[in-house]
Amino acid sequence: MADWESALDHLARTRHRALIRYAYLLCGAVREAEDLVQDALVKIYARKHLPAADDAEAYVRRAILTIYLDGYRRRRRWSGIKHLVGIKDHQESPELATSTQVDVAVALDGLSPRQRACVVLRYFEDLTVPQIATTLDCAEGTVKRHLSDAHARLATVLGPLHTPDEPGPAAPAATPSPMKTFQPPARSDNATPRSQS
Repeated sequence: MADWESALDHLARTRHRALIRYAYLLCGAVREAEDLVQDALVKIYARKHLPAADDAEAYVRRAILTIYLDGYRRRRRWSGIKHLVGIKDHQESPELATSTQVDVAVALDGLSPRQRACVVLRYFEDLTVPQIATTLDCAEGTVKRHLSDAHARLATVLGPLHTPDEPGPAAPAATPSPMKTFQPPARSDNATPRSQS
């Protein structure tokens, strides 16, 4: 087995679920998250120069974010014409998600792609504002604006949000923040993965 094959196999076996959770937080759909991870793995491992084994996950996460942001125009165009097809994008899950997960998913759906990326990088990846600015290749002020706008939108669904660096009422220790406890829903058994053509 070639070095790249063993590195890809190791990454897929050990970090696949974490990568799908990260992609799900960006896009909000399990199937799209799986597609993002698959596309990112192909993008990274189809290159001549492969990342070192220690850096592979970071490269894949960056590729997931880039593919998600680049696909915004395509998704926006599709949303303008999908009503012509008349098929629902998703089926309701027979399993009920917790109300916190539903609230966070609804709140994240209301954000623009850049706002959502900033929120995911800040609160789920625990990056600082300068790190987010570097990751998204934009100014720190832009990141702060996106986070501020996102906070305003999220507060309408989730209630007031308090970050560790902001003063606010102390939350009980036994009640974790809904943003930190969010888990993507499991795929239903009848779902089939996208095939490669």
